[in-house]
Amino acid sequence: MIKLYQENPNPKQIQQIVDVLKDGGLIIYPTDTIYAIGCDIFNAKAVEKVCQMKGVSSAKANLSFVCKDLSHIAEYAKVSTPVFKLMKRYLPGPYTFILNGSHQLPKLFKQKKTVGIRIPDNAIALAIVEALGNPLLSMTLKDDYDEVEYTCNPELIEERYGRQVDLVIDGGMGQIEASTVIDCTVDEPIVVRQGLGEVDF
Repeated sequence: MIKLYQENPNPKQIQQIVDVLKDGGLIIYPTDTIYAIGCDIFNAKAVEKVCQMKGVSSAKANLSFVCKDLSHIAEYAKVSTPVFKLMKRYLPGPYTFILNGSHQLPKLFKQKKTVGIRIPDNAIALAIVEALGNPLLSMTLKDDYDEVEYTCNPELIEERYGRQVDLVIDGGMGQIEASTVIDCTVDEPIVVRQGLGEVDF
């Protein structure tokens, strides 16, 4: 377990995390909602491990890319001007935007037509993505049967999941609610899951 502070994430520890990711490792890390499992989107074996950990196939899994900023997003998804303005209004924040994938998606995701995009309002998550140089593949830690404590308390997270991942990052207590999911692949954006983020469009 690595302890990091959101006010000032330690660059040496961030680099240690990135080294693990580049080596195909899995991490559990804090976001602005629930803790999440993450890996390098370009490491196919690591992506498969994340899916196995959640008991889903990579073809059917609802996976998100955690990006560092809006300019990052255009590399992996098609973003119209209205959708860009909407995202600019809400990000960084506790939202997942479902977008049509671009032709630059990693090979493993070519069969998926859409991709979830996140820019969490969490300095630790953003520092990891920036140092990695590309998005993190991310899947929420929350399971329907889990007690709330096991998705927001880093010590309990380490106790339950520590042997399944390479690193657990303690960024303090997490939230107990997931992100709000907004589908932007249709004519008018619609909220498909109301979570922590409020919407008023």
